[in-house]
Amino acid sequence: MSSQPQIGELQSAVRSAPGVPVIRNVNWGGLRTLYIKEVRRFFKVHLQTVWAPAITTLLYLVIFTVATGGKRPVFVGGYQVPFADFIAPGLIVMGMLQNSFANSSFSLLVGKIQGTIVDYLMPPLSSAELLFALVAGAVTRAFCVGAAVWLAMAIWPGVHVTPHAPFAILWFGLLGSVFLALVGILTSIWADKFDHAAAVQNFVIAPLTLLSGTFYSVDRLAPAFRVASHLNPFFYIISGFRYGFLGIADSPVMLGGVAILVADLVLGGVVYAALRGGWKLKN
Repeated sequence: MSSQPQIGELQSAVRSAPGVPVIRNVNWGGLRTLYIKEVRRFFKVHLQTVWAPAITTLLYLVIFTVATGGKRPVFVGGYQVPFADFIAPGLIVMGMLQNSFANSSFSLLVGKIQGTIVDYLMPPLSSAELLFALVAGAVTRAFCVGAAVWLAMAIWPGVHVTPHAPFAILWFGLLGSVFLALVGILTSIWADKFDHAAAVQNFVIAPLTLLSGTFYSVDRLAPAFRVASHLNPFFYIISGFRYGFLGIADSPVMLGGVAILVADLVLGGVVYAALRGGWKLKN
C-alpha cells in the first residue's frame, strides 16, 4: 500500500496551506476593501471634497441668475425654459464630472509621488478589480456632490429641479462620472507630479465642461461653434442630464447615451491595458 498522498489529497493540502491564497474568480473581499478605502479617504475631509464643491457650484447659480440679472428664458428645442431651470441641471452634472476626475486622479498619483504605489499593486487584485474599485470610489464622490447640489437647488427660490426622467438622470450621471473617472485614472498613470494632473484639469477638463452648453443653448451658436460643441463629449452628458429634468434637450438623447457608453467602453479598455501593462507604474 503506497504511503504517497493521492493527487486530490495533495491539491487539497495546497489549497489549505497557510499563506497560499486561492481566489477562483473575483476577489470580493479585496475589491470591497479598496472601495471602502477610497470612499473613506474623501469622506474624512468631506467639507473639502463634498460640501465645498457643492457651495462653489451653487455660487455659479447665484451669480448667473441674481448678480448678472439672468432672467431671460433660453430656447431649447423650440421651447422657452427659464434661465435658472436651464442652467441648474448643467451645474449639477458639471460638479459631478469635475469631482469624479479629482478623486480618481489623486489615488495612484499620490502613491507614485510618496512611494506607496506598492499598496495598490501588491494586493491580490487583478487589474480589472483595481480599476473597478477606483472608478466606483470616484463615482460615489460624484453622486455625493451631485446630491448635495441638487438638495441645495431644490430649496433655492425660483429654481425647479424636479426630475422628469429619472432614468436619464441616472444614465448620464453615471456614464459621465465613469468617463471622467477613467480620464482621471489615465491622468494619474501618466502624470509624474501634481502639476501634470492640474494641467489636465485646468486646460482640458474645465474648458470642455464650461464650453459644452452648461450656461447657454448650442442652438443659438454660429454653425462652426455648433459643430465644435457636437464634437465635445461633455455636451452630450450635460444635454442628456438636462433632459432628465426638463424633458427637452438640444441634442438627440438616445444618440448621446449610446455615444457616451461607447466612449466609456473604449476608454475603459485603454486604462485597463495601461494598468495591466504597468505603464509608468512598475517601471
